[in-house]
Amino acid sequence: MKLQELIQLKVRNKKRKGRGMGSGKGKTAGRGTKGQKARGKIPASFTGSMSFYKKLPLRRGFGNHKFGSKPKIVLLSRLNVFPARTTIDMEQLIKAKIITKKEMATSVKILGGGQLEKNLTVKLLVSKSVRAEIEAKGGKVENV
Repeated sequence: MKLQELIQLKVRNKKRKGRGMGSGKGKTAGRGTKGQKARGKIPASFTGSMSFYKKLPLRRGFGNHKFGSKPKIVLLSRLNVFPARTTIDMEQLIKAKIITKKEMATSVKILGGGQLEKNLTVKLLVSKSVRAEIEAKGGKVENV
């Protein structure tokens, strides 16, 4: 069977605008009367006096993203990279490539995930369970 031998079920004619009053789409051809939209080509985003992208809301209210954001989470097992009796702070985490300089702008919190194998001194935010585990290994947690 060839394409031209298929039975044609339904053919819809294209709307022929501007072909006289009897066609139903004569005179203004469905564009209404007067104005920019009735005359020439305009972009689809045209809404009138103000541009569409200007109408979109910007940020609402005042905020400080540094204090509004949550701290970066580091699991306890990631601290096994450091040698024993090391003092761990933000700079040490950046050198070990555990966090980036961008993440340093917020804060870092150490949560319990895995086991700690070394005696360390930590100068960061820690959870209660992590504090207990660090102190059990002979380490120390200093307040930030």
